[in-house]
Amino acid sequence: MVKRWFLGLGLCLALPVAAQDSGLVALTTGDAVKGWQAVGKLTLGDHAFCTGALIGPQLVLTAAHCLYDKTSGSRMADGDITFQAGWRNGRAEAYRGVRRSLTHPGYAYSAQEDLSRVADDLALLELDQPILLPQLQPFATAAQPGSGDRVSVVSYAKDRAEIPSIQQGCTVLTQFREAMVLSCDIDFGSSGAPVFALRDGVQKVVSVISAKAEMEGRKVALAVPLDAPLALLRAEMEAEDAPKATPGVRVISGGDAAAGAKFLSP
Repeated sequence: MVKRWFLGLGLCLALPVAAQDSGLVALTTGDAVKGWQAVGKLTLGDHAFCTGALIGPQLVLTAAHCLYDKTSGSRMADGDITFQAGWRNGRAEAYRGVRRSLTHPGYAYSAQEDLSRVADDLALLELDQPILLPQLQPFATAAQPGSGDRVSVVSYAKDRAEIPSIQQGCTVLTQFREAMVLSCDIDFGSSGAPVFALRDGVQKVVSVISAKAEMEGRKVALAVPLDAPLALLRAEMEAEDAPKATPGVRVISGGDAAAGAKFLSP
C-alpha cells in the first residue's frame, strides 16, 4: 500500500558512501522467524494490506496513511482492520481486531505528497484483546538512529505478502526534521513496517516506513522519525482513557442540622 513517491530530494545532496546493503531474506521457517513474530500483517478491508508491529500487548504501530482508502480518501472503520501477528503461509500466531485507532493529529491524507507529510505519518492501534503469547513479545522502542547508522526492516509487500522478509544492514543515508532517508528495499505493502536498530544487544523499533522515493536517481525508503510523534500518540491515547469528571452538584460542607447542607454549583 506504499505509494510511489518521486520526491525532489536531490537538492545537491551528496549521499554518503554506505557499506553494501544485504538483500531481502524471506523468513520461511519457524527458526528464521523466531524473534520477529510480533511483526504482523494488517489487512485493510477486502484487498489492501500494510505491515505493523506490536509495541505493547494491545498496541500496534503502523503508518497513518494505511488507515485511509486510497480511492475515496476516507478513513477506514476500525472494524475493517485486522492484525495478523506473525503471518506466514496462510496462518498467523494470533488474530486481533482493532478497538480504536489514532493517527497523528498533524496528519492529513489529502495533503501534498512531500517530506512534511512523512513527519506525521504514524498511527497507533489498540487491539480488541491483548496478545499475551510468549512467542509474541512486544518490541521496545528507542530513539531514532543517526546518519550512517545501520538498521533493519521486517515487512510484507507486493509479491511477498504471505511470508515476512527481513533486510539487515541497510543504512540511514541522511535525515531531515521531517523524515529519515534509508537505503532499505521496500515495496507496496511495506508501509508501517518497523525499522529496527540494535541497542544494548536488543533489536528495538526506531522508526516506521512511510513511503518509497527516489533520490538522485537512487531508490530509497522514507521513514518517520519516531520519538516525538509516538510520544504524542501515546499521550493522546492516555488522555482518552483518563476518567472524566462527572458534571453535577459538588458537596462542599455538610453544615449542621439547623443550617442545612451547603452546596456549590459547578
